[in-house]
Amino acid sequence: MSFVSYLISGLSLGSIYALIALGYTMVYGIAKMLNFAHGDIIMVGGYAVFTAMSTAWCPVWLSVIIGIVVCTVLGVVIEKVAYKPLRNAPPLAVLITAIGVSYLLQNLALLIFGSAARNFTSVVDGMPPFLIVTDSGVQFFTAIEPGVQTSLKISMETFLSIVVSVIIMAALTWFINKTKAGKAMLAVAEDKGAAQLMGINVNRTISLTFAIGSALAGVASVLMCSAYPQLSPYTGSMPGIKAFVAAVLGGIGSIPGAMIGGILLGIIEQLAKAYISSQLSDAIVFLVLIIVLVVRPTGILGKKIREKV
Repeated sequence: MSFVSYLISGLSLGSIYALIALGYTMVYGIAKMLNFAHGDIIMVGGYAVFTAMSTAWCPVWLSVIIGIVVCTVLGVVIEKVAYKPLRNAPPLAVLITAIGVSYLLQNLALLIFGSAARNFTSVVDGMPPFLIVTDSGVQFFTAIEPGVQTSLKISMETFLSIVVSVIIMAALTWFINKTKAGKAMLAVAEDKGAAQLMGINVNRTISLTFAIGSALAGVASVLMCSAYPQLSPYTGSMPGIKAFVAAVLGGIGSIPGAMIGGILLGIIEQLAKAYISSQLSDAIVFLVLIIVLVVRPTGILGKKIREKV
């Protein structure tokens, strides 16, 4: 039964990684750049929700909406101010700018909130009573053995992470494949010049991509801080890097790949903590990245791109 519990915890963590990885892979697939400030947008979203929930008149649902809106606006502002002027710049200049934006957000959070970690109140605590299945979590089944009674029970935070992530991933897939804006994103990702000749506003499409990716980071910040209730200016750094690993594992630029990579990485990390060493789990995650880059550099669902020389 313990293996199943570890597997479910891995699905929960992997779902959060997948939401973050979607932001990386969408921006790379469409704008052909790596937004390494994406993890710090998660941190900003966590502080926005924390600040809103600390206000007596602000209910939990409104605090969550405020956090998502703050992340969305921040993502668009970063794209307009920091990345849009570098649209035709070398990739190294964009990468250095992204790292600079990351450190800027971290240091602003240090100045405003200080370095001490804050205890984040789980959003589950503020949910309406009819949404809570049990006080301690969700019990799926009970197995009775001779003289032993065991049951599979997961926390509401874990259950919420998996359900919300599945819904969002399904909605994003529908949006990309069925809506006009989503098809414009696919066109820009395929060929910016041709898309512009066909009347697609490339700048607006890239801004929309940053907005959606940052909104997903806002949702991920709520789920992550609820499951792991410690909030500091460095909260988003390691999850952001691991989500990048997940995007590479699944095939960066591929939305289904980001989902698969995030879930696989979460399961690998939780199983490594359980059966190998909790201290080596991070090293194992990055070892997976090295193996993938050596064996299959394009990732699980990545496509080989041939360049003419």
